[in-house]
Amino acid sequence: MRKSHPVRRAVLATAATVSGIVLLLSLKPASDPGSAEAAGGAPPAAESVQGGARPIGDGTVTGDAAQTQYGAVQVRLTVSGGRITKAEAVQAPKGGQSDQITSNAVPRLNQAAVQTQSGDIDAVSGATYTSAGYKESLQSALDKARASAPADTGGGDAAQAQTVTGDAAQTQYGPVQVRITVSGGRITKAEAVQAPKGGQSDQITSNAVPKLNQAAVQAGTADIDAVSGATYTSAGYKESLQSALDKAGG
Repeated sequence: MRKSHPVRRAVLATAATVSGIVLLLSLKPASDPGSAEAAGGAPPAAESVQGGARPIGDGTVTGDAAQTQYGAVQVRLTVSGGRITKAEAVQAPKGGQSDQITSNAVPRLNQAAVQTQSGDIDAVSGATYTSAGYKESLQSALDKARASAPADTGGGDAAQAQTVTGDAAQTQYGPVQVRITVSGGRITKAEAVQAPKGGQSDQITSNAVPKLNQAAVQAGTADIDAVSGATYTSAGYKESLQSALDKAGG
């Protein structure tokens, strides 16, 4: 019997190994369509308000009703300053045990929508179907809100920016007046054009106002904490800030 050459055997073995790897790779699925939901995450299309490429428009918007095994779920959002300020379910499963599940789950889902500012919220334990329907309708509402947002005309944020000065708030140590710059539905700059001055007020103002300005930009609302040691200045700042926000449309 003729023996095969060692080099030939090595070549044949290598070819067989490569063929086996190629076959295994061709049988492996490209992706697991259920992996995102199984892990508790939202589908890739569920873009958050803060991280989305386009801001959401102000006003009230109602998402499409999502049909579940126990009834329809439909979510309505109130948006102000590009942020969700209120979420509510205008439709939810009802009757029998659904009443108890809905009364427990919906308030939590509403709160989660406002806190996360997106459709990526966790399901409530014991309310899987209601939670899934809520998230679906919530995402629909977010999509509609984005569609209603003013389109970028090419001028960038500067084209949409507006500067608004709130009414002067009178305090025990002098008036406080806040001016804000709003762009894309967000506060991008806050400054005090009036603040208590003279004597000890100079030191208090120089310490408190920069902190209040920073807090206003970070919070995007007038619901900011007072600066320790500057109670009156902080109260006046918040009052004037709220006035500026009202003038800017929320």
